[in-house]
Amino acid sequence: MKKLLTLVVVASIVGTLAGAAVAQEKMLVEGFPAGRDVPGAHLAPDPNVEYKVVFDLVVDDDNLDDPYPMLAPIAIYMNTLGKFGVPPENRKIAVVLHRGSGLIGLKNEEFKARHDGKDNPNIELIQKLHRAGVSFHICGQGVAARGLEEDDLLDEIQIDYWALTTLIELGRQGYVTIGG
Repeated sequence: MKKLLTLVVVASIVGTLAGAAVAQEKMLVEGFPAGRDVPGAHLAPDPNVEYKVVFDLVVDDDNLDDPYPMLAPIAIYMNTLGKFGVPPENRKIAVVLHRGSGLIGLKNEEFKARHDGKDNPNIELIQKLHRAGVSFHICGQGVAARGLEEDDLLDEIQIDYWALTTLIELGRQGYVTIGG
């Protein structure tokens, strides 16, 4: 009887620890929640489906003092996919930066030089999203028009020829565009 009780306690502890590890893995972007549970919801992420989503981020560059508002919902979306067990190979999430939004991808030194010494409030979240598997694309035409160099951008940002080309190409590959 004592052996059985010990076995049950050990199994319970291992199960709890394994559950905590799984719950920890589901949060792909630290510091952000997943979507809330909705009992009886008809549609929810399916781990067997490939999610190809491109977020078209456009913002005027007249107010870059605060974190870009669309980055947080992308973090929540990533955590929601993780919560539902969508594996990395089925999470193909891209962000296209153009117009003023491209400036959120600047390294802090370059951002400060262009924004009265203010820090770039987007760096940490861009890096977290990238670690979670989000790819970032910036419009090469905008980079050239603003006199930026590749070294001015965060390492997580890929320079493409033109945002329009990127959006068309990703759409051709089956990505669904959000925003714009």
